Amino acid sequence: MDSKNVIAAIALSTAVIVLYSLFFIPEQPIKKQKLAEQKKIEQNTDTPSLDEKETLVQISRDDALEESERVSFENQSIVGSISLRGAVIDDLILKDYKVNLKSDEKIKLLSPRNIADGYFIETGFVTTDKNIDVPNSNSIWSVVGNNKLTEQSPIKLMWKNKQGITFEKEISLDNKFLFTVKQKIVNLSSKKYDFYSYGQIIRNKIPEGLQNFFILHEGPISVLDDELIEEDYDDIQDKKFSKIAKKGWLGISDKYYLTSIIPVENEEFKTTFDYKNKFRINFITTNPQELGENSSIENEIKIIVGAKRVEVIDGYAESLKIDKFDLVIDWGFLYFLTKPLWFALDYFFKMLGNYGLAIIAVTVCIRIAVFPLANYSFRSMAKMKALTPEMTRLKELHKNDKMKLQQEMMALYKKEGVNPMSGCLPIIPQIFIFFALYKVLFVTIEMRQMPFYGWIQDLSERDPTSIFNLFGLLPYDVPSFLVIGVLPIAMGASMYVQQKLNPAPTDPMQAKIFAFFPLFLTVILAPFPSGLVLYWTANNILTMAQQVVIMKRTTVKTVT
Repeated sequence: MDSKNVIAAIALSTAVIVLYSLFFIPEQPIKKQKLAEQKKIEQNTDTPSLDEKETLVQISRDDALEESERVSFENQSIVGSISLRGAVIDDLILKDYKVNLKSDEKIKLLSPRNIADGYFIETGFVTTDKNIDVPNSNSIWSVVGNNKLTEQSPIKLMWKNKQGITFEKEISLDNKFLFTVKQKIVNLSSKKYDFYSYGQIIRNKIPEGLQNFFILHEGPISVLDDELIEEDYDDIQDKKFSKIAKKGWLGISDKYYLTSIIPVENEEFKTTFDYKNKFRINFITTNPQELGENSSIENEIKIIVGAKRVEVIDGYAESLKIDKFDLVIDWGFLYFLTKPLWFALDYFFKMLGNYGLAIIAVTVCIRIAVFPLANYSFRSMAKMKALTPEMTRLKELHKNDKMKLQQEMMALYKKEGVNPMSGCLPIIPQIFIFFALYKVLFVTIEMRQMPFYGWIQDLSERDPTSIFNLFGLLPYDVPSFLVIGVLPIAMGASMYVQQKLNPAPTDPMQAKIFAFFPLFLTVILAPFPSGLVLYWTANNILTMAQQVVIMKRTTVKTVT
């Protein structure tokens, strides 16, 4: 094998590292406009302002919940309460998700507005008429009838002003994460009024544990007239974003969780992302609804808040006809590969009951899919290995004439039907599969805290063991950069054995560099999710098995 081929082989071996670096380029949202256009503030002077001044206090979440009367809600997925002060959803806990593996504390997604990490949702009506009162964040609503919200029992809230106008909200809940808010205004006076519908999500500060990772969007998100808008928190701290649309949805996306609002159907609305001592993502209808004397108006707003489970999110997108709602899960620019890969993993998980086994099963399927490429590659490499003595002889014979050596080598390849670059073919699709699987492991909540066997209790996190404390046998912890566990070492060992099956470089220096790569990749891949390292290890083992069989057959044919 000449030096160019060795360099090519080494370059392809390091493709994982190189392309991993490329993965840190920010992804471009679908149909994203030029920055100047996207940041443009669209004016609508007839629409009333939603600005309100609020004071944060240094109290605990539990104390804040005690400050107002509440209506509790619960279904099979969530539990929490709605504050009667402002009629806001500001207390929501996910029943199926723990903060970490060592704690039984559940994820608290929403919290009251008057604490430092307040995060809540409110809906309602506003008007430009300053002569009438509308409910605000301090208005106390009353409960009519049922005082607990469940899947079977909606609740009704009511607030009445001094002008004889009654505001009503009927809130229902499904068995997952969907709140349906039916809003109504009843006018018993002899005057006419105009009202605008609005909904908003307010988050007092950037959440703790923000990944701040280029391959993942966290922060304000929306789809407005088929255009995906993704803004980072620091983007809207610098400049407000606003856009008028006729259809769409808006929300705040965390790595695993979502808070979103689907505005009034068939009504034009203006969406705004801004920051004024708090992050606010809202919509307000641009055309008012006229409320005549002795009459009523009503509309419906949907709120989806909870875990970004693929099946649930896709179900809402289909049943509620929410355009591109599945993009709240950041599948990335390899969407065409990441999402099918997820469905394959989920299929085998339902069959085998373990995501680690599902990863191995998907690896087998991938090996079958690339079987023709691998066959061609391994046959060529087996022939290359058989030609090693002749190649060594030619290099010695023409060591002072590189041009002649190249000619003789090419003649030898042509005579024996060998393509020295064929070893690259199976690597190319596997690079994309590697990244797609990494994305799936990183963004899907289904993989979070899912165990394999033994010490691997979370396939979405790195192998927690380390060779530097004998995998936990010695009573001390090691720095994170020295956490190189059993699974990464098994991956490196399998790569080393696999390397021995390939033709070795004849140049001693090249051979040393080539032999160093298994160790190098072991260190590089050790911090990656253990599910990804499991895939790479299983892939190496299957590749070796296939390579041994093919090379034996090729050797027999050559001898014959």
